[in-house]
Amino acid sequence: MKYIEIHSDVIPISLLLEADPSESKVCSSLQNSLCFAAVEGEDIVGACVVKSLTDDCAEILNMSVWSSHQGKGIGSALLDFVLLELKEHNFKRVELGTGCFGYQLTYYQRAGFRVDSVAKDYFLDHYLEPIFEQGIQHQDMLRLYLNL
Repeated sequence: MKYIEIHSDVIPISLLLEADPSESKVCSSLQNSLCFAAVEGEDIVGACVVKSLTDDCAEILNMSVWSSHQGKGIGSALLDFVLLELKEHNFKRVELGTGCFGYQLTYYQRAGFRVDSVAKDYFLDHYLEPIFEQGIQHQDMLRLYLNL
């Protein structure tokens, strides 16, 4: 497995839709973004899309690994690679938004991210279709951060 920075147009949209069901949000996130990938052979099996918010703060907009490759540490290794690369790009802080419960929240907390704020009704106001996980509808978004 190798981890590299790549151009946004080589990431399969279907891979990014694994993490965010809104195709319009996924496509808009790719504009002017930094993109990173986990590559196995010739195949992209994981991807991360990051956008600069300020000169020293970046936001992870999408972090995705094909379901067939999950549970193998690929996402964690990709996140570690991304955080090192962002530090090399002179970012001091990384932010992201995720649901208030579920695997993604614990995944980011294990990596050291902390809760910054809550965006009430985010998933209700920004998605046409409800998003369910473990039988529970996502409503609010937690904003997380990590100081590099």
